[in-house]
Order: sequence, then C-alpha cells, then structure tokens
Amino acid sequence: MATERLLVPLSESPTVRQTVAYAVQSGLEPKPETLVCHLVVALPYEADVPGERESLEETKRLLERAVSWVNEDATGVDTDVTCETAVLGKDAYLFGPKDYAETFEAYAAEHDIDRLILDPEYNPGASAPLLQPLERELARTDVSFVEAPLERSVTHERFTGVASWSRFLSLFVVSFGFYLILGDPLYWFDLVTGTAVGLIVAFTLSHVTFSTAPTLRETPGRLLRFTLYVPYLLGEIIRANLQISLVILRPSMPINPTVTTLRARVRSGLPLLGLANSITLTPGTLTVRANDQRLVVHTLIDDAREDLFEGGLERAIRFVFHGRRAAAIPTPKERGDTEILAPGYISGSSQPSAGAGSSNSDPPETTTDGADASDGGDEA
Repeated sequence: MATERLLVPLSESPTVRQTVAYAVQSGLEPKPETLVCHLVVALPYEADVPGERESLEETKRLLERAVSWVNEDATGVDTDVTCETAVLGKDAYLFGPKDYAETFEAYAAEHDIDRLILDPEYNPGASAPLLQPLERELARTDVSFVEAPLERSVTHERFTGVASWSRFLSLFVVSFGFYLILGDPLYWFDLVTGTAVGLIVAFTLSHVTFSTAPTLRETPGRLLRFTLYVPYLLGEIIRANLQISLVILRPSMPINPTVTTLRARVRSGLPLLGLANSITLTPGTLTVRANDQRLVVHTLIDDAREDLFEGGLERAIRFVFHGRRAAAIPTPKERGDTEILAPGYISGSSQPSAGAGSSNSDPPETTTDGADASDGGDEA
C-alpha cells in the first residue's frame, strides 16, 4: 500500500487524545509508505455569528494540539506521516447528525479518504452526544468508518458546572425578579421572602443552570434586547388569538391540524428553549418535541403554520442572543427547513407512517400551499 488516508473528526472530548493515537496506530498497521491524517473540526454554528469567533480560535488550538499528538505518536516509524487540517461547516449550517454525515462524506470524496475514525465521545457542541445518530447517518453514505475501540472506560462529563459568582448572581437576579412579578414589589414582606427564595435557588442550582457562565460583555445587551422581544412576543400572541377566534366563530370552522418539523437556526440550550416555549405560548401552535435544533410542532390552522414557516420568532430569538446582524437570515421556508409530517406521527412511533418520502433539501409542496398533511414526508 502506497498511501493510507484517514479522516479524524475532532471535538473537545475526554477521549480525543486516545482517538488520535488509535488513528495513527491503525493507519500504520498496513505499513503504507505514506500515512496522511486528515484532522478536521466541524463547527455546529455559523462562524460569523457574534460569539462564534472565540469558538473558531478554540478550534484552531485543538487542531494544533492534534497535529502535535500525531507527530508524537509517529516518532521513530519508517512510514512518512503527514497531517492535513481543516475546519468544516464555516459556510454551512451544521445542526443535526445528517448534516455532519453529509459534510464528512463530501470531504472524504474530495480527498480520497480510506477510513473515518470516530471518537466514542464525539460531541461537536450539540445539545447531546452525537455518536450513535451520526453512525446511523454515516451508514447510509459510502464512507468507511470505525469507532475507536479504546481500552479504558469512557469518562462522561459531570452535569454540574464550575461554581462562579456570575452564575450565582445571574440566577439570583432572575429568581428574585420572577418572585416579585408574582408578588408585590412594593411590599416589604415580598421583598424579604423574595430575597430568601432567590438566595436559596441560586445557592442550590447555580452550578447546574447555565451551560456557560454569563459574562458582563454579553449579558447586559441580551437583557436589553429581551426587553424589546417581550412586547413583540405579546403582539404575536394577540394576533394569533385573533386568528384563532375568527376561525372558531366561522360556522364551517376551517381548522387544519397538522404536525410539522422546523429545523431552527438557533443554538441548543437556552435559545432553543426560548424558541420552543415562544411557539407554544402563541395560540395555534404547540411544540411537541425539541431535539438537535429540530422542532416538532403541532399547528391548528393554516395561518399559524405559515407564520411558523416565515420564521419571525426564530429571527427574534437570534436577535435576543446574538444581535441584529444574526437575525438577518432567510426564512425556514426559503431555506427548505420545513416539512409537514405524515399522519400518525404523534400516535404511533417516532417515525412518520409509511409512504412518506420527502426531505428538507427538497421540501414538499405541502409546506407552501397548505395541502392536507397526508401528503407530507419523512421526519428530517
């Protein structure tokens, strides 16, 4: 064998170092003249969104460390070992396992990759470990892959985070403010009990509430934008109430219950939670499931579904967390990130009923003309 080419996707995981070592070892076993290790990091979000530049810098540092690991593991071998690094997804949206599998497949085809080595703890910043869903998606491609069979048991990260004053104070302010909204902010007893409740909540839950510690640089701006978002959300709720009321008052009651998927362009965690709850608060729409930025939403009338597909709430949530520039994106309908599921999705298994067969890349006509949900496709 003249040349062995391996693709190794990297993420900040407890086993990334061992995965690189296994990749080098397995690549040297056929005794090729040249071993080329393609070390890549796939970014799960847009690199131009405010706050993502730091992630890009961390990605570059991870690649530099991985190159040094390869050179260390290849010391003293006869094979010529080289490394190529790349950052994938900077010009695309990578949110679900299918996106990552397609990206790796395209890279493998372009660089004539022999095998892909998967880290058993591969997690590129998604809301949950991505390995098993990613393996299922890779099995549908032409990419040959193997999970690194590490000898030691995998160490999972603890759910708790590092305690900090920023986490403590942020949760105290949120808890205290919410308590006063429910009570009387001018009554001394509510002020005292609100302070006690806020301290108890912050002391017991601050280390598990925030995935990342709030910062003085971003938090004030987000709070200010959130105050602008609240009246917008209230306006959407009032408008949706009027739409539902008009439908109910009509003798024919033209409702059209459907279940749809929306592939939201927001981060997992708090932004996704905010979007899912905003959709549920708006009459006519109900978020059934939220996973890997894919929302399963029940809509009652056609207007509610079309409003969902226009992405007003999605852009507003992006504005809250990332600013005005991040809100300037195409609508979910324009991106092809919407789909009406087949009947039986909720009552049956997690998959639509047989006979459905459309995809996000080529959205079905039912997403634009309001046809019956039985014409829908598979869940993305």
